Amino acid sequence: MKSETAKAWPTPRTARLPDPAVAARLAAARRGSQDEFSGLIEPYRRELLVHCYRILGSVHEAEDLVQETLLRAWRRLDTYEGRASFRAWLYKIATNACLDVLASRKRARRILPPATHPAADPSAAVMAPIMEPIWLEPLPDEWLVEAALNPEARYAAHESVSLAFLAALQLLPPRQRAVLVLCDVLDWSAREAAELLGLTASAVNSALHRARVTLGKHYHARGPEAAPTRPGDEATRTLLHKYVRAWEAADVDGLVALLKEEAVFTMPPSPSWYRGRAPIGAFLAATIFGDEGMFPGKAVGRWRLIPARANAQPAFALYERDPSGGGYRAFALQVLTFDGDHLAEVANFIDAALFARFGLPAQLAA
Repeated sequence: MKSETAKAWPTPRTARLPDPAVAARLAAARRGSQDEFSGLIEPYRRELLVHCYRILGSVHEAEDLVQETLLRAWRRLDTYEGRASFRAWLYKIATNACLDVLASRKRARRILPPATHPAADPSAAVMAPIMEPIWLEPLPDEWLVEAALNPEARYAAHESVSLAFLAALQLLPPRQRAVLVLCDVLDWSAREAAELLGLTASAVNSALHRARVTLGKHYHARGPEAAPTRPGDEATRTLLHKYVRAWEAADVDGLVALLKEEAVFTMPPSPSWYRGRAPIGAFLAATIFGDEGMFPGKAVGRWRLIPARANAQPAFALYERDPSGGGYRAFALQVLTFDGDHLAEVANFIDAALFARFGLPAQLAA
């Protein structure tokens, strides 16, 4: 039985009598008022962005698909019959727009390097970047809309956008991916998901079962205590302070001490990645914190870190010192996954273009 708290959270598809103000705005939009249409869709824009992001694994593609969703909604406004909520109607358009895009591609998923390559030898050269649009992209926390999810959903809001969850989700075929997001993240029923996707309820239940089995093989929830998501928490602040201090002081031992024994260090768009304290430490010492190799020059002071938030996880904007002495330039966005009081993963998204999306400067003064 649903709790009293849950009753206060209407699910996205719940049909109910239309609010008179909404009905009036809808009528005006149908008469051609774009201002009234904007007023109708704006409350849902952010959660539709997150929905498309979960299915696609790409921030910029999610933005494009939301624009496509709103264009389709405007063109098809006369087809909205009010049998489900206006919000549910928008979700239907957005989900099918995402599936249309995925069906048109040879590569229908975004991934991280562990899904495509074995762990690298730290003594070997770093593999050249793969610049094709195949990599999972980080999500700015300002996109998140906590109230868009039902608290009784299988996955909580922060968990359903974590890198680990999304990396596993992207391994599913597109339709299974959509079914799992609708049923286990948004808490839609199989009947409602079936209506949205044009399937039978039994087909949705079958797809959901297969999706859960596959996800269970690749994703293991760590629980709310595993990953600190509250930047004001004292334990979290201490861990993050140690992390920043180790990077800026080129302290390999200090950084390795923060890692779990089987920690993972990734660097998309390079497919090279490293597993375990010893390999990660060897790679850092030889390259990122080394006086020679990939980043020649004095190691101490080479890097500056600015706090950020991505995928409901702690993150940092990593800046590299400009060899000309003109300050620091954007290098990578790091997303940290904690397991208890140690780091389980450091994902380094080496793409300076991400900084603008996160509201971060491209350069820092010396």
